Amino acid sequence: MPRSSVHLLRHGEVHNPDRVLYGRLPNFHLSDLGREMAGRAAHYFADRAGAGARIVYLAASPLTRAQETARPTADALDLAVVTDERLVEALNHFEGLADVRAQLKDPRHWPYLLNPFRPSWGEPYRGQVRRMMAAVGDARRIAVGIAGDGAEAVLVGHQLPIWVTRRSAESRTLWHDPRRRECTLASVTTLEFEDDRLVAVRYAEPSADLLPGAANLPGA
Repeated sequence: MPRSSVHLLRHGEVHNPDRVLYGRLPNFHLSDLGREMAGRAAHYFADRAGAGARIVYLAASPLTRAQETARPTADALDLAVVTDERLVEALNHFEGLADVRAQLKDPRHWPYLLNPFRPSWGEPYRGQVRRMMAAVGDARRIAVGIAGDGAEAVLVGHQLPIWVTRRSAESRTLWHDPRRRECTLASVTTLEFEDDRLVAVRYAEPSADLLPGAANLPGA
C-alpha cells in the first residue's frame, strides 16, 4: 500500500494596485513580495527534499501568477512545470471589477447573490472539488509511478479551489465565510494518502512573516 502526498501551493502576492478581482484574467504577475513568497515555497520544498522527501512531480494552473510561483520550486527541484487546466481559479461573475463590496449595492448583480451555498455568483463549489481532486489523483498516481512509496507532488493553484478541496477532505460544508479561509498567500495544504485513501490533511505557511501588509483579495 504505497503512501504519497500531494501539496497544494497557493500562489504568492499579485501586483494589483487597483484591487481588481482578477479571477481568470491573464497577465496578473506576482509582485516583488509575491516573488519572495515563491522563493520561500521553493526553500520549503527543497528542505523537504534535502530531508529525504521524494518530490517528483510539479504542476500549476495556467494563470500567470501560478506559473510564476511554480518556477522557483521547479528550479530548486530540477522539475518541469506541467500546466494543468484543472488547477485554474474559480469562475466568478465579479471578475474584472474593483471594490466588489460596493458592487454588491448595484441591483444588476443581485440575481447572482441568491444562493451563497452553491454559490450563485460563480463556479459551484462541488465542481471545483471534483476537478481539483481529479488533478490530485492524477498527480499522486504519476508521482507513485516515478518514485514509489512515499512519493510527493506539488500542485500550484488558487485560494478558493484549494480551500473547498480541503473542506471536502475534512468532511466540512463547502459553503463558508471567505474572510475565514485558512489558505494564505504561498501557503501549503498537504493531502496525505495510503494507496488511494486520504488519511490526513496538513497545513503550513512558509511565508507567514511576509503576510502582514500583503495584498490578499479573496479570488472568488
